[in-house]
Amino acid sequence: MELLNYAFMQRALLAAVLVGITAPAIGIYLVQRRQALMGDGIGHVAMTGVGLGFLLSWSPIWMATLVAVVGAVLMELIRWYGRTRGDIALAMLFYGGMAGGVMFINLAPTGSNANLTSYLFGSLSTVSDSDVTAICGLAAFVVLVTVGLRRQLFAVSQDEEFARVTGLPVRALNLLTAVTAAVTVTVAMRVVGLLLVSALMVVPVAAAQQLSRSFAATFAIAVAIGVGVALGGTITSYYQDVPPGATIVLLTIGAFVVLTALAAPLARRRARAHAAAHPPGDPAECAIPATRGATDEVGV
Repeated sequence: MELLNYAFMQRALLAAVLVGITAPAIGIYLVQRRQALMGDGIGHVAMTGVGLGFLLSWSPIWMATLVAVVGAVLMELIRWYGRTRGDIALAMLFYGGMAGGVMFINLAPTGSNANLTSYLFGSLSTVSDSDVTAICGLAAFVVLVTVGLRRQLFAVSQDEEFARVTGLPVRALNLLTAVTAAVTVTVAMRVVGLLLVSALMVVPVAAAQQLSRSFAATFAIAVAIGVGVALGGTITSYYQDVPPGATIVLLTIGAFVVLTALAAPLARRRARAHAAAHPPGDPAECAIPATRGATDEVGV
């Protein structure tokens, strides 16, 4: 392929694969926790880190990671202790992060609105070797947490009280989930952009849930969708000269629409198979029906 002859496209494609893996990997836990918009909030806070990186002449990715992690921890603390004013505190944190990013990058001698735009919506040509190194290290952390601790994170995401009774460190795992989400945002910002990364965390998971009833299968399908749309959007961006972040998100939404359309006939087929296996009057009909959600079955 022609695009592989260019070093910047090689870096962009590698970054896209890593983003496609990490975003749905942590997104599945956020969806289970009903915190689908958490990535969007962290993206707003990470803008301050990008601006500080330019102002202090330090790596914007590492500075954004540091600020995003602090912001994610604050978000989790507000969720625990904020009570009725928690939403106001979160709003100030999100919008303060955006304002801080714009202010710092304009104060920086080498900063400009063009620099900020590349982090907000992604940019293929600006992915450097140092960016790839940082993205690889951060992605390895995300995969290690989301796969290595999948049973514990799944239990906490489903029912915190039950997880606490079983002896799991619920608060520590919640903080780890928040920190991992923050790291994922900074992994994705060079390809998808800070303002669009939340879609790649949530929509592939929602699409995978249309096809699968088990957590393990949903996880695998979501990651496959994430990698597919990230690569597809990056390649399309190169050939059609369109923004990579927007292209990736639109492809992700398209995948969701297609899989949702396919889910209805698949559900009817399962229902017919179940009816054939358990005809009327069969004793199995007296069994207690399952109460788990679409991704709650054993298979973690």
